[in-house]
Amino acid sequence: MEKRLVPVKLDNYKPLREIVFESLREAIINGNLKPGERMMEIQLAEEMGVSRTPVREAIRKLELEGFVVMVPRKGAYVAGISIKDIADVFEIRAALESLAAGLAAERITEEELESLERSLVKVAEATEANDLESIINMDTDFHEILYKASRNERLVQIISNLREQIQRFRTASLAHPGRMKFALDEHKQIVEAISQRDVEGARNLAREHIENAENSMLESIRQQEGLAND
Repeated sequence: MEKRLVPVKLDNYKPLREIVFESLREAIINGNLKPGERMMEIQLAEEMGVSRTPVREAIRKLELEGFVVMVPRKGAYVAGISIKDIADVFEIRAALESLAAGLAAERITEEELESLERSLVKVAEATEANDLESIINMDTDFHEILYKASRNERLVQIISNLREQIQRFRTASLAHPGRMKFALDEHKQIVEAISQRDVEGARNLAREHIENAENSMLESIRQQEGLAND
């Protein structure tokens, strides 16, 4: 396994095992540790500059969260993403995002609307620069503003429970060629509907946005499988 992790930076407010866990989880989400890849404690510990103990503890926690699978007599592996996993998460997310956008169209403040508009400008600049990492972060922020604008704390909490899986899929989807630009255009349409207080339009556009993201991710998977079979 090539070196794709960086030494951990100690945080006075977090135990070492938590820092290692978050670093490994982020590496899985952003694709540095790929589905099906074996997680070797010694190598991971060396790359991160820690002992094997916090790595072992982190792997156990990652297994509980579904990011790692343990294979008897073989060890720990990064969990694969099945088509069923993708369909289930995107089905739930499409419903929740649609609800959030519709509520935002009713309840958003002018300040939040201004934040969405500013977000569009920043994403456009990052898209022009082909800066995927910045776009992923800004895409996350864009949707967080929408959730907050829904004024429904239970809805925000439910979406938060899917946060890590959504982030993993967001990275894979936005990495698909051309998806960044289409996603930006879709965000613009959603903001326009919300600014016009068009509840039904915002709901439909948000659902369509998530469905398009799912289709992009599935296409990326098909292309990768095609390359693997060549």
